[in-house]
Amino acid sequence: MSRMHSSKKGRSGSPRPNLEKNPDWVTVEADEIEELIVKLAKRGRTASEIGVIIRDQYGVPDVELAIDKSVTEVLEENDLDPEFPEDLLALMERAVNLKEHLEEHPKDKANRRGLNLVESKIRRLVKYYKKEGKLDEDWKYSIDKAEMLTQ
Repeated sequence: MSRMHSSKKGRSGSPRPNLEKNPDWVTVEADEIEELIVKLAKRGRTASEIGVIIRDQYGVPDVELAIDKSVTEVLEENDLDPEFPEDLLALMERAVNLKEHLEEHPKDKANRRGLNLVESKIRRLVKYYKKEGKLDEDWKYSIDKAEMLTQ
């Protein structure tokens, strides 16, 4: 698949194996995984960090295959889901960092374009999350809001 803001094809990498059921060598039970997700979320971990910890430290290759729910679904069931989606916050943090860089280096045209591209991605994501009902319909992106949210 091609990248949106470049003429390149994308990142190369090996695809994940196409598994239909949880492997037999996984010894962790579904209840234990859900408890672990809740425990890690209460410690302030994000959904992606929880997935990586469960994969690397507990040997569960795919949480969704193991418990038939995603990490985000488990967080929503336990009222631990974040106010804003994780990918949107990461993009906002990136935009704030670029803005701070541009305040110090106002003639950096490449990073000015990068900020425009990141902000357009944010606006598209906001539009999607409004349609999905994860953000209020009247919520609008601004760099000032992003600075407040990422502090």
